[in-house]
Amino acid sequence: MARSEDSGPDDRLGFHSLSTETTVALPVEGSLPEWLSGSLVRNGPGSFSVGDGSVDHWFDGLAMLTRFTFDDGVRYSNRFLRTDAYEAARAGRFDGGFATGESTLRERLWNAFRGDPYDNTNIILERIGDEYLALTESPRWVRVDPTSLETLGHRRYDGPAPSGDLACAHLRYDPDRDLHVNVETEFGRPSYYHVYAMRSPERRKLLASVPTDRPSYMHSFALTPDYVVLTAFPFDVNPLAFFKPGRQGPFVENFRWRPDAGTTVYVINRHGGGVVGEATAPPVFGFHHVNAYQTDGDVVFDLETLPDADAVDSLDLAALRAGQLDAVAGRLDRYRVTDPAGEPTVERTARFATGTGLPTVSPATRLHEHRYVYAQGTDTPVTRWPRAVRKVDTVTGRVTEWSDDTPVSEPIFVPRSGSARPTDDERAHSADDGVVLTVTLDHEAGRSTLVVLDGETLTERARAPLPHALPFDFHGRFFPELVP
Repeated sequence: MARSEDSGPDDRLGFHSLSTETTVALPVEGSLPEWLSGSLVRNGPGSFSVGDGSVDHWFDGLAMLTRFTFDDGVRYSNRFLRTDAYEAARAGRFDGGFATGESTLRERLWNAFRGDPYDNTNIILERIGDEYLALTESPRWVRVDPTSLETLGHRRYDGPAPSGDLACAHLRYDPDRDLHVNVETEFGRPSYYHVYAMRSPERRKLLASVPTDRPSYMHSFALTPDYVVLTAFPFDVNPLAFFKPGRQGPFVENFRWRPDAGTTVYVINRHGGGVVGEATAPPVFGFHHVNAYQTDGDVVFDLETLPDADAVDSLDLAALRAGQLDAVAGRLDRYRVTDPAGEPTVERTARFATGTGLPTVSPATRLHEHRYVYAQGTDTPVTRWPRAVRKVDTVTGRVTEWSDDTPVSEPIFVPRSGSARPTDDERAHSADDGVVLTVTLDHEAGRSTLVVLDGETLTERARAPLPHALPFDFHGRFFPELVP
């Protein structure tokens, strides 16, 4: 399955395969805030090919971590995760990913049951308890030394609570209770969404098991102080198809877009009682919930939506390398669930309808009402990689933008306050007091650059050029505790 690494003139460098690993102090242009201390660790595909083999989809590139440490300057390092998938690729085998591979689905599920599902954990790095874990949509996580970025082994839950065959890539963290919540999908007849809370990878508490005949593709979900909210988009699968003898092909190709089913919204009480409300909303597709909170008895959550699931096919690697990024731009929508624990109704309104990607909020606003959303800014329709950072004021509708006309990564807001649990007054008065971190890619210079923006105005404060060009990655987290 050899592939050419040719691409269109605009974004070809974002899909090249990096082979080097390095640790280096970066030159800094401009002025870094004196209070900025800690590390931004990003995760994503670092290589799409080894030898004559290649993956077929952007989501299946081999996981590579990058770390930017702020401590009297910026120190940078990058390292590939030494996983089973990485070693298999070095041996010439690319199989078992999101949209790559021809092994039978029965074989893949059997591997999951056996305890060694796919481990190319290239989506995000999270801290759970005292461990740093690289995650993807597999229930098999990879332990990482956050200082050296060395791979330390695997983690997978093995206990009395039920577990699933797929997991949401994005856990939700409750800073007030210091615990994570996640969702795993178990395929069978019936299938289940298992919702659980945990303070460490080994110990989890089951909050609910939600039966479903056709499991939805679910990349993230919403969390409030009292509720877990699942949005089951009508991009779903008949689980019996997985077990048909000889059924081959990429995993995601078995999912179907069924708009007549609508989007099912499940409301789950975090304190017992399982599913307490269920409603149907218009059909949409989405990858990323931004944040959620409760107000006046309602549940409110922001979600980046797409009109259908065509985005999955639009990220095929061959098309991206050929410069064929012809996709619909993401739209930032607000959902209000009224009477969530009774007979809920769902209202959807647009907060920003003209092009967002990978939206984030300040970590200080988790589970609380947020005002500002930071996101990649895209053209409409999307014909090239996002080239702007946009700040959307969800109260006034005002949009602030920064761009140097180079592709940008997901923006990460770092609040000035070091408090993990600010008061409501502190949260309101310092909602955008901080900086935004993003990574740009300069095709002409042939390298990436870390850019530090002012959180209020999005004016550029500093930049630090890297020694090489990074492929386009997925998600990052800022860890204030990670300093030399």
